[in-house]
Amino acid sequence: MLAAVRSATVFGVEGRVVTVEVHVSSGLPAFQIVGLPDEACRESRDRVRAAVLSSGLEWRSCRVTVNLAPSSQRKGGSGLDLAIAVGFLVASGQVPEEAIGEVGFVGELGLDGTVRAVTGVAPMLAAMCIDDGPELRPVVPAQSWREAQGVVGGRARVAGTLREVFAALVGEAPWPEPPDGELVDDEPPLPDLADVRGQRIARLALEVAAAGGHHLLLVGPPGSGKTMLAQRMPGLLPALDPATSLAATMVHSAAGVRLPVGGLVRRAPFRAPHHSSSMVSLVGGGSATLRPGEISLAHGGVLFLDELGEFAPVVLDGLRQPLEEGVIRLARAKVSASLPARFLLVAATNPCPCGGGAPGQCECDDGARLRYLRRLSGPLLDRFDLRVGVERPAVDDLLAEGGGEPTALVAARVATARQRMIDRIGVTNSEIPSARLDELAPLHPDARLLLRNELEGDRLTGRGYHRVRRVARTLADLAGAYDLVSAEQVALAMQMRVRLSVSSRVRAA
Repeated sequence: MLAAVRSATVFGVEGRVVTVEVHVSSGLPAFQIVGLPDEACRESRDRVRAAVLSSGLEWRSCRVTVNLAPSSQRKGGSGLDLAIAVGFLVASGQVPEEAIGEVGFVGELGLDGTVRAVTGVAPMLAAMCIDDGPELRPVVPAQSWREAQGVVGGRARVAGTLREVFAALVGEAPWPEPPDGELVDDEPPLPDLADVRGQRIARLALEVAAAGGHHLLLVGPPGSGKTMLAQRMPGLLPALDPATSLAATMVHSAAGVRLPVGGLVRRAPFRAPHHSSSMVSLVGGGSATLRPGEISLAHGGVLFLDELGEFAPVVLDGLRQPLEEGVIRLARAKVSASLPARFLLVAATNPCPCGGGAPGQCECDDGARLRYLRRLSGPLLDRFDLRVGVERPAVDDLLAEGGGEPTALVAARVATARQRMIDRIGVTNSEIPSARLDELAPLHPDARLLLRNELEGDRLTGRGYHRVRRVARTLADLAGAYDLVSAEQVALAMQMRVRLSVSSRVRAA
């Protein structure tokens, strides 16, 4: 007999619908899986047979052939176990074929018949629903119910064991109830900006970066508060819009990152990979399934690179294209995929290897500083709209009672400014096309004269000129200005764009 069961696998961050075809015939006992399975998928034959027998079901001596259609696409992971087992039960006559008419199955099987969670349930179910429509009733492991609920709502069914699935399909018992209990937000509270003492310019740069989507580089000695500032960026960003929330959820699910209890990623993600991270861990890939990397996990949120000068130069240069396009295109010999990667890059670095930076405190010679700065390529540095020098806070600021403005107050200004940008062009100011800057960020004559002097003095590049104008437009939006961008706002934008040099100081550019 032949049975066909709906299921899916994950490729990159996308689900791909798989039809599991199971054929049971007489002949020499055998169990074969075809259709380009990977090793984990091929091992399903041992898990499925043991799970069927452990569940008290029949496994007679027969020849079993499993085809994973479409056969031209590679299949990976253990999420097809449950579909293969159900297909065998139908093909062997233990379950009626009509029982699986509008049902899809996702889950790994243990040798004792338990149904275990797998990564990528959200993109799998999304693909199955697109292919089969709203009538589909997917069956998922009990641990994945919250994730499934975020995609298909109450249509998801859960199962803890293969025996429970069998009983429900043949009508012996109803489908198990989903996990009960009150939804409690277990995400840790975000750190508050009020904890930061002093740092007026750095705090303003953080606000501007959050409002306009501008990439930010913090340059300063150890202990000046660079990491502390960066960790407070997610609290300034608004909640993800529905489209970005769904995309971020798919990425986190495909990567096996734990999702919030509601099943959807709504808070802006914050990813902070170590400086020893490889290219593959940062941009993704590494196998036939092309697993998402840190830049995709930061989609819609913040990617924080601490100790930027310690990252391998080839790893940092791999960020240049995603920073411009908001997507990473991975290509291998036989497969390729596009993963979302629109993130806000915040980086921190010391001005030199010893971290002293200031005259009289730096112990590095010019050669050591030059080697350190060469790790940061010019094209990468040019993609930071904001490059801010951060000094150690003054003693009076550290000892003063009370803190600065809290995150809630600054976030409200950021949300208001962002809404102005969305109403004006539909995107943040960092994405304003260069050809429309005169229309969307008109300059006061004094501001235009100031920029002209900087360009004629070779203190500003063409790309830097456009980025300064975008930052100045964000400053105007934060100030509630709807007309021309003033010279003061342009000057402040330039003040927050320092350049690194072999000299022990950071210089304006």
